[in-house]
Amino acid sequence: MNAEPLRFGKPGQTVLVTGATGFVGRQLVAALLADGQHVIAMSRDTARAARQLGAGVRCVMTDTELAPAERIDIVVNLAGARILGPRWTRKRQAALRASRVALTHRVVDWIAGAHHKPRLMLSASAIGYYGVQPQGVLAPLAEESPPQPVFMSQLCQEWEAAARRAAQSGVQVAATRFGLVLGHGGALPAMLMPVKLGAGGPMGGGRQALSWIHVDDLLRGLAWLAQRSEAGDVDGAWNFTAPQCVTQREFIATAARRLHRPAFLPTPAWPVRLLLGEQADLLLEGQCVVPARLQREGFDFRYPKLEAALASLL
Repeated sequence: MNAEPLRFGKPGQTVLVTGATGFVGRQLVAALLADGQHVIAMSRDTARAARQLGAGVRCVMTDTELAPAERIDIVVNLAGARILGPRWTRKRQAALRASRVALTHRVVDWIAGAHHKPRLMLSASAIGYYGVQPQGVLAPLAEESPPQPVFMSQLCQEWEAAARRAAQSGVQVAATRFGLVLGHGGALPAMLMPVKLGAGGPMGGGRQALSWIHVDDLLRGLAWLAQRSEAGDVDGAWNFTAPQCVTQREFIATAARRLHRPAFLPTPAWPVRLLLGEQADLLLEGQCVVPARLQREGFDFRYPKLEAALASLL
């Protein structure tokens, strides 16, 4: 399917992107440049960012390199250390908070002192906001659904609260709660590796809900919100997931079918829990999150079904 160019509103805007060298950030920056926008990338490694993003992007390390008179029209806040990895010790939790909450506070503090306030802040969050649902529970979770008293949910709540402070400066703040992002990169290659090796199968029973979105639809959704913000209100939470929620078993079976591989070797839950502790809930439990607000407001998904989404990537 040919991709139409993304439009983020009138050309010539300046967009500040944190997390610009990540899987989503690199593709977003390329789309912004193709649309005639100016991009400032905030990165801890500006030399690496410049190599990856190209000469057309201005790279800064911190907000202190941005003068108060700097004119920035849109902030896209994608920064955050990888969630899956070492156990969530207190030290690791502090690092995850610093990479999301503390950084967002610094960006919002810069906005408060800026002479020209951005029109919009698109601040990434995650469907972990809703906590977890037990296996076999597929009750849809919309933007109004409540959070839970677990670490991932609390992290997302703090992250969103830090971003919402920008509203005090008159900025529209859209909290975009990402599901599993499918694309050439990110988590998908690692998820598919066992399937490609013929060792794929359901994990811990496979009845846990899995909410996903194709990276093309994620980028299109960000552009759609940027355009809408020129004329009106995009404040609040937006679930960035495809309309079709599947089980983990269905996801693996669909991938195996596309790859012409078997998918019958189950992974028991206990070694995953032993290795990851509370973090295992991200893999063994799930959330059936629906993009209620995007659908209600008329956003058109290019990949509403998993089969077509994986077919475009495999």
